[in-house]
Amino acid sequence: MAVARLLLTSALLATAAMPVTADDPAAIEFFERKIRPVLSEHCYECHSAEAAKAGTLGGKLALDSRAGIRQGGESGAAVVPGDVATSVLIKALRHEGLEMPPAGKLADDVVADFVAWVQSGAADPRDGAPVATMAIDIEEGRSFWSFVPPTAQPRPVVHDAGWPLREHDWFIRAAHEARGLVPVAPATREEWLRRVSFDLVGLPPTPEELAAFLTDASSEAFATVVDRLLASTHFGERWARHWLDVARYTNDFGGTASVVPTPHAYRYRDWVVQAFNADMPYDRFVRLQLAGDLIADAPADYAERLAGLGFQGLGQRFSGNAVGMEKKKVADELDDRVDTLTRGLLGLTVSCARCHDHKFDPVPTHDYYALAAAYNGASWSAEIPLVPPAVEAAWQEWSKQSAAFADRIKKVLDAEIDRVGRAQVLRLQAYLLAAWRARALAAHGSPVDLPALARRFELEPVFLERLVNDWNAGKPPPDPPDLDLQAWRTAADAALPMAVVSAGDAEPPAAVVAGAARAATAAATALADLERFECAKRDGVPQPTALLGTTEAILKPLFQNADAVFRLKPEEVPPLLAAAARQEHEALTREQAEHAKTAPPQPPRAMGVTGGGTPMQIHIRGNADQLGAAVAPGFLQVLARPAVAAPVATGAATTFTRLDLAEAIVSRDNPLTARVYVNRVWHHLFARGIVGTPSNFGQLGDRPTHPALLDTLAVRFMENGWSTKWLVREIVLSATYRLSSRPDAGNQRIDGDNLLLWRVTPRRLEFEAWRDSALAVSGRLDRTPGGPPLLADGTAELHPENPAHGRRTLYCFVSRFKPNPTLTLFDVPEPNVTSEKRTVTTIPQQQLFALNSPFMVAMGKAFSERLLREADSDDARIDRGWRLAFARGPTPEERQAALDYLAATGGDWQQFCHALLMSNEFMFLP
Repeated sequence: MAVARLLLTSALLATAAMPVTADDPAAIEFFERKIRPVLSEHCYECHSAEAAKAGTLGGKLALDSRAGIRQGGESGAAVVPGDVATSVLIKALRHEGLEMPPAGKLADDVVADFVAWVQSGAADPRDGAPVATMAIDIEEGRSFWSFVPPTAQPRPVVHDAGWPLREHDWFIRAAHEARGLVPVAPATREEWLRRVSFDLVGLPPTPEELAAFLTDASSEAFATVVDRLLASTHFGERWARHWLDVARYTNDFGGTASVVPTPHAYRYRDWVVQAFNADMPYDRFVRLQLAGDLIADAPADYAERLAGLGFQGLGQRFSGNAVGMEKKKVADELDDRVDTLTRGLLGLTVSCARCHDHKFDPVPTHDYYALAAAYNGASWSAEIPLVPPAVEAAWQEWSKQSAAFADRIKKVLDAEIDRVGRAQVLRLQAYLLAAWRARALAAHGSPVDLPALARRFELEPVFLERLVNDWNAGKPPPDPPDLDLQAWRTAADAALPMAVVSAGDAEPPAAVVAGAARAATAAATALADLERFECAKRDGVPQPTALLGTTEAILKPLFQNADAVFRLKPEEVPPLLAAAARQEHEALTREQAEHAKTAPPQPPRAMGVTGGGTPMQIHIRGNADQLGAAVAPGFLQVLARPAVAAPVATGAATTFTRLDLAEAIVSRDNPLTARVYVNRVWHHLFARGIVGTPSNFGQLGDRPTHPALLDTLAVRFMENGWSTKWLVREIVLSATYRLSSRPDAGNQRIDGDNLLLWRVTPRRLEFEAWRDSALAVSGRLDRTPGGPPLLADGTAELHPENPAHGRRTLYCFVSRFKPNPTLTLFDVPEPNVTSEKRTVTTIPQQQLFALNSPFMVAMGKAFSERLLREADSDDARIDRGWRLAFARGPTPEERQAALDYLAATGGDWQQFCHALLMSNEFMFLP
């Protein structure tokens, strides 16, 4: 089963024991993408209201409504939510007694989707009757909150006017007051510093940074910390990881039968890091990822210009080798790009419209194909050179000449391999008898000097050694017809005890000599036949190739096959070259060496996308083999306003390139782009976005908790140059962000989920930050930025559980084909589809990793060695350990408990430090 399909079903399988309501967005989306299209394509013809009208309803079973599919037909309930065993539909799809569809069993991954759907509760948004096809009213759709362009709202009036520190605080406080909420007290300086350090750079503050902040009594103390963190190169590493979840970054491709590596993928990752560190405006960030090769004001630096194209170049690849699968492969890969782009940048589930008009949002099917045209006909298989064309051309010309030298040398060697092989075949009898002599000497305890034996009979040692070694090892000889070498070798072995050995020689019996002669005669005859055939062919005389059958059967295992007895390997050829060939080979080798000295640097390359913009036809029910009306390429109608105008009517093709798509997305008139990005940033700083579904701003997504705040931040974000650092700075210097995480019973009763932010929600560190902080406090963190996901010596991939790997987790090898089990264990999303946010699970295996893994054991040891090295008393070591791990000093009770433990264990600092790294406080942000 494809890994991608496993990922799509995993969310439902994980919640199979819980009932799924009809309005559960994730479950409904799964139904719309994976269940309804299959029912429509394979089942409605015989099992629908239309079939009933036509008198062709099969088995009294209608599958085009929720009521019909659950009521079932003559065989019983088609679907019993949560009960796969009694759901007749599943039995039919599995062909267990019943067979559906009759034309043939569906693919295993499709059947698995239905199983997952039933297990999770069979969410079905259909209202009990067949859903009528209705035209989508685009104008009415534009009235939905997220399709209305954002406007900055006036600052609301609040009674507690002394509380807000930044503009958005006024909106937060107004919501508090409207619900009778009182914000909790601010966090301590230590809590705030640890929080902001992890949020901005993903690492804990050092004791020195803590001391500097605690002693800074100026009004700019908080701003000084934030500006320092924003200027750190680690800022880009932290925020790049957030974006790479959206971009489904990977170091290999999935969707294929075997792993397909992407050795240049890391350049996209490094590009994202550098973009965040340089505070690249978000609108430019988007343009370069979608159309860096097309924009007019492209950066002079080709890496900056083109490496961002990995956003689409690193998307899914699928196998299209099977007959009739190529069109599906193209359509599925195109859908991956559309889905990633629209969810990631627009917060819309546009891919739902691949098979049918979107059931909830104003996105008709033809809008899907209008937008997809920007990528239709594109190639994502090319590795894009990150240099000017002239530099790439010089490299290609040099490479072409290098290949020509290699080809000429290969031709010389191949000709000599053939010449030597033919010559040795004619000496087959001498080789067989020399090999027997070596066996006989060894059998009678006499020393065997194979090179001397080869010289005596004018044989080549390399071939004689092969024959003898294979014979001694029991490896069967090449035994083509007419040679009977196996029978000869058996008889020759039987004659060994009778051998007369004297003066370092053994004379073979007449029967052994005769058998070798017969084999040699057959081989020589076959070789003569081959040479006559080749000569006639050169002279243009037609020859029946059937005559070569027996000849080739004899000669292939002797000198023609790659592993033939008398076939030299290329590295074995030079000592055996004929005089003329030797002269030519030496001259070519000298020229090749001189050419190698002129090699220009090999241009760096990145995965990307080229081309696109080909108009499409609608794929009926998403089937690439069933084409419908042509669609003029363009943007989504619901988002198209005067400055984002796009042709969408069916008919003649017009141009809509990736650059056109990028410009439509980052237009100031697009109501979604700024909102979606601002909400993502808010989500990463508060553990929940203003919209709780960061990649779904449609009908099935959450409504904003603070709509005026979201609009105002989106407008201010664009006014401030689409600057991520400006946005982050505004948020983390706010009174809202400065709140503590302490609970309050009164507030809890009113807003138990803390949607209105009367406190900061405590949260567990993502795995990357947790692992990186263990490296940092233990003194083992390698801060080297960028580069391929390999160990320093390039011998192995970086994996997070390897104690020898001290680099940030961002630089680990990320596999789509075979996801790393440690990353999966700690909820790092698999890169098969775009991911809007991290799930947070708590399972025993996580704590077992913290307790027993070689990585954590090594970190505890390194941490203890650091404390012993940097402090000279137990009190000082305890104090430094707390400040390194928790960014605070120990309480008196904690200090005493630590001293008691050390006394009881005889000073076991390694276990003590390991315990600190395993603690909840180390893993959670207050």
